[in-house]
Amino acid sequence: MNQPQQPDPNAPQDPNAINIELSEEIAEGEYANLAMIAHSNSEFVVDFIRLMPGLPKAKVKARIVITPEHAKRLHAALGENIERYEQAFGTIKAQQDTPNYPMGFGGKIGEA
Repeated sequence: MNQPQQPDPNAPQDPNAINIELSEEIAEGEYANLAMIAHSNSEFVVDFIRLMPGLPKAKVKARIVITPEHAKRLHAALGENIERYEQAFGTIKAQQDTPNYPMGFGGKIGEA
């Protein structure tokens, strides 16, 4: 695996730059093929789930809790990135025969 490029310590520093640490474990990522979204008046909860054929249980691989403002920013950023992707690689085709997952968590939950 390639090591990330180290910043030049002598380069001028942007005062608005955010120093972000990405551990090796997190950098590997997690595969998820289902997302469930719930919200309250103060937060959005996004569960990223891996559902595998033939296995009786789906596993939540990551849960992200964000504010409504950040949820709106995420929505805009995801939309922008989908547009860029489609410009580069073509339209993403939505499958009409997507499975109906019986989740039974109650309440209204969005799925992606």
